[in-house]
Amino acid sequence: MNDPAKTRQHVSPARLWFGFAGSAASWIALGIIDLLITWQSCLGKEQYGGAHPEPGVKVLYLVVTLVLLVTAVSAGRVSFRNWRELSPSGSLAHAEGRGREEYMALIGVFVSCTLGIGIVLLGIPLAILDLCVRAR
Repeated sequence: MNDPAKTRQHVSPARLWFGFAGSAASWIALGIIDLLITWQSCLGKEQYGGAHPEPGVKVLYLVVTLVLLVTAVSAGRVSFRNWRELSPSGSLAHAEGRGREEYMALIGVFVSCTLGIGIVLLGIPLAILDLCVRAR
């Protein structure tokens, strides 16, 4: 359990904002990049008799998904570390965001968990469906 006398009352703004918004930015970026990759690889070839993406497109999409998932997990870890440094409470079950920084760190933990799952769910159809079939 964190000792209230030993808890820090300030975390650098860069760490606080990365933990708070890093996973949300990753999730939004994945949606936009997914749309652009699918559009470029499938739309142009559909007019020539069936849309079949190039083999490298699936690898590109997988790499982008993994990089953004790692970014979201990193943002969650930073948020959790920020919260542990700022909070006098030792467990998430009894957590309260009393100050702005502690609240941002705590919300960053929950947002990172939720949107990390969202990034995984956006990447699952790639393993099951063809990229161009998924776009229709």
